[in-house]
Order: sequence, then structure tokens, then C-alpha cells
Amino acid sequence: LVISGVFCFMGQSMAEAEGVIKYRLDFSDGLPPPAEAIAELENWRKKLMMLGVVGQDPARYGGYGFGNLSRRWPQMSNDFVITGSQTGGLAALMPEHYARVTDFSVPDNHVVASGKTPPSSESLTHGWIYQLCPGANFVFHVHSPEIWHNAEKLGLPVTDPSAAYGTPEMAQEVYKILLKNPCRAWGMLAMGGHEDGIVSFAETADRAGSLIIGATQPQGRFVSLTLPDW
Repeated sequence: LVISGVFCFMGQSMAEAEGVIKYRLDFSDGLPPPAEAIAELENWRKKLMMLGVVGQDPARYGGYGFGNLSRRWPQMSNDFVITGSQTGGLAALMPEHYARVTDFSVPDNHVVASGKTPPSSESLTHGWIYQLCPGANFVFHVHSPEIWHNAEKLGLPVTDPSAAYGTPEMAQEVYKILLKNPCRAWGMLAMGGHEDGIVSFAETADRAGSLIIGATQPQGRFVSLTLPDW
């Protein structure tokens, strides 16, 4: 079974709904990713949910799920496994709640994926990072008001506020930031046009997650996690 199209929740425009897929998706019903592909993602997803930067809250973002995690899979490829669209409200995810993205095109606003659940709305941004940063194996997209409002103080690059989430424009903004220091293996940035949106990426899940945790601590504790110059 192959599903193709641009997805939006009925009764709510794409501009209003947090986490709605805006790209053209070719999605095939297939085997879910293996358990070993999601183990580290699940470990960090639980920690980030406890921190309140991944999940679902009726009082935030219209009640939609927020945050998504991915990893390069298999290694040495640009394919990646990513949390499924609107799974933020689930306390724990099984392999069937993840999708595998096997191809994407930012200019064409197009994603090709398979599994049991369509991939996250931010798959284009994740894909750009894996393609441009060969050393990055994990990408975490969270929602942290604390980090987002202090992005300048923390020295984080910020995407243009006019670029909305899940769009080619947002992916291109991330592309511009990454090009300032190509082939980096780790870093963190703020999404100016995506309320509270923060993206971290690194060689390991522990480093990607630690960047987020470190940025929420008093500035003195963040010094040990100082980001490389952009």
C-alpha cells in the first residue's frame, strides 16, 4: 500500500495546526524499523518528556504533540528513522510508531518513507542535517521556551522568523546555517519562525540530548557544553 499526498488534519488549516505534515509524502506500508534502531531514541525521548520539551499538553500549541527525534539508519547512509507524526502524546513508542525516511527533496517539498506511521512533519529539516553533516547520527527537535527565548544569550543561530515549521523555507534556513560551517558533527540552533522550536544534532544520542539539558541549566553549567563557532 502506497499513500501519496499532502496531509492536513480535517477542520484545521496547516498554518494553525502544530505538527501537521506540509510536505508531499509518498508513504509505503512496510515493516517498522527494528527495535535496535529505536532503543537510544526511546531512552532519550523519555528523558526529554520528563523535561517537558517533548510530548503533548492541552495548554500548549493547540493541544497537538510536539517534538521529534531521529537517527541515521543504517549507518553510512542518508536514510533515517524518525518518530511518527503526532505521537507526542504516547508515553512510550514501539517500532510501529516510527517511520523510515529513504529519500527527500527540499526543492520539491517531497519525502519518501515507509513503516506503519507517517513520519514527523519536520522530516525535511532532519534530512538536510544528515545530508550536510556526515558526522551527525542523531537529530532531536524539541520545544523549550527557556532555550528559545535565550537563544541569543546562548549564542545559538536562529532561523528567519518568516520561515514556518515543516516547510522547504525552514529547511533552507537550516541549510544556510549549516553551510557557515559545513561538515560539522554537532550543534544546536533555534527556529525563529517555530515557537519554542530547538534542534540539536550530534554523533551520539547522549551528546545531542546533553546539549538540550545543558542549555536549560544556569549559564555556568552550560559553559562545559559550549557550542563551536558557526
